[in-house]
Amino acid sequence: MAQALYRPELGYYERAAGRIGRGGDFYTSVSVGSVFGELLARRFAAWLGQIPGERLLILEAGAHDGRLAADILSALRKLAPDPARRIGYGLLEPSPQRREWQAQTLREFADRVTWYASLNELPPSSVAGVIFGNEFLDALPVHRLGWDAPARRWFEWRVGWAGQRFCWVRPPRSATGDTLAAPLAEALQTEFGDWLRPALLAALPDGYTLEVRPAATAWWRQAAKVLRAGWLVAIDYGFTTAEALRPERTQGTARAYARHRYADDLLAAPGEQDLTAHVNFTPLIAAGEAAGLTTEGLSSQASFLVATAEAAGEVETFGRWKPAQRRQFQTLVHPAHLGERFKVLVQSRSAR
Repeated sequence: MAQALYRPELGYYERAAGRIGRGGDFYTSVSVGSVFGELLARRFAAWLGQIPGERLLILEAGAHDGRLAADILSALRKLAPDPARRIGYGLLEPSPQRREWQAQTLREFADRVTWYASLNELPPSSVAGVIFGNEFLDALPVHRLGWDAPARRWFEWRVGWAGQRFCWVRPPRSATGDTLAAPLAEALQTEFGDWLRPALLAALPDGYTLEVRPAATAWWRQAAKVLRAGWLVAIDYGFTTAEALRPERTQGTARAYARHRYADDLLAAPGEQDLTAHVNFTPLIAAGEAAGLTTEGLSSQASFLVATAEAAGEVETFGRWKPAQRRQFQTLVHPAHLGERFKVLVQSRSAR
């Protein structure tokens, strides 16, 4: 998954900027229009106003071509020009190719934007502000684990090559019995823990598959340590552990997307289709709280954006929005579109 998405010059996210929107492979809240960024800007401005007297940073992970950053910065400039001057904008971006796209999109904000290759460039407790990702965690590499019912143990699906194409391969059963590497066994325990009780395991069909996401949990844990004061936010589609183990999900949640259609064949056309898997918010909540953060809520995108609009007085002015703005807002919050599909996790650390 890491190679198919991020390998320089060949990975899906490295090869073209126009992957999102009507002419691309999928829609996001950003591709709907600028209202999403404007509402986030209002929410962020209200939060940041609670941290007095210091330089603040909005740090975005997974910015793709920088469109959301541009929408947020444009809105901040209109909303609060004075506070905006003490708010910097950072992009977590390891790819030189994507940095180039982002720099083009954000050229009018060049004096406000700083790039970081990873969270490793930021010392612990160095950020006061907001660290967030919109549809970022779902694109981090996952591991697919399968249930060996006769042997009553988990294994990791491997990628093989047969018939001139990639295919899924079960590892051979070892004489010692345990075929799951220790880091993945730890990830399985972290994400699913006591839910995988003997009674449930006995009901799982052979080959039942789920994903574990150690990269997402590790990123969240590190971001929590970097945040000295402010908010850590994930906007993504996913579930809690209690919702993850569903009978109909016998092959997990990993999907491929191309031309606004999804497919179960994750191994077809590497580098030419998006790969994604649902986020499990339960281990993220636990990781953040272990690092000292307070969980403010896990809500639908609809609830989060409606509450943001209400707090900013936008609901009262809804009738004065342009028709295009109203349509955007309706798409963002309607349960049949993006409103219920996406969730928003918010954790915070108060200034000391």
